[in-house]
Amino acid sequence: MKKKIALFFGLMVAANICFAELKIGFVNVPKVLEKAPQAESAKKRLEQEFSPRDKSLVAQQKEIQALEDKMAKDSAVMSDSERRNLEKDLVAKQREAKRAQQEFSEDFNLRRNEELGKLQRRIVETIRTLAKDEGFDLLLTDGVIFAADQLDVTAEVQKKLSSGSE
Repeated sequence: MKKKIALFFGLMVAANICFAELKIGFVNVPKVLEKAPQAESAKKRLEQEFSPRDKSLVAQQKEIQALEDKMAKDSAVMSDSERRNLEKDLVAKQREAKRAQQEFSEDFNLRRNEELGKLQRRIVETIRTLAKDEGFDLLLTDGVIFAADQLDVTAEVQKKLSSGSE
């Protein structure tokens, strides 16, 4: 029993000595995304690009609201043809506004994803540069961003998978 305990402690000490030389770090990427000045710049670019279309959508909604108000207020005194024309105009404007809103949302999401992708690529490259410059062996986020070559066992795993293929 004493030999097993001594062996266990000996292995623990050896493991600590091996790992004592590793430099490991962690990067909170969501926090970096939140605080990055490039994120604020991207947000301003998107606002500038989409502001005119947003104002147009707001104007369309006001126009529709005015037609709805007119319909509610004046429908009792309108002729049937006037009421049908107003209803037809209202439905057409509502359909156009819905289509414009959907296009706006799709275009905005596409551009936002482009900007986010650029920023994420820049962050990853910055993390890799930092890791190399600061001598990190391993940097972790939600997954591994950088690992020193001596820690990478991918080739060995691939060999094992290849040799055991069925």
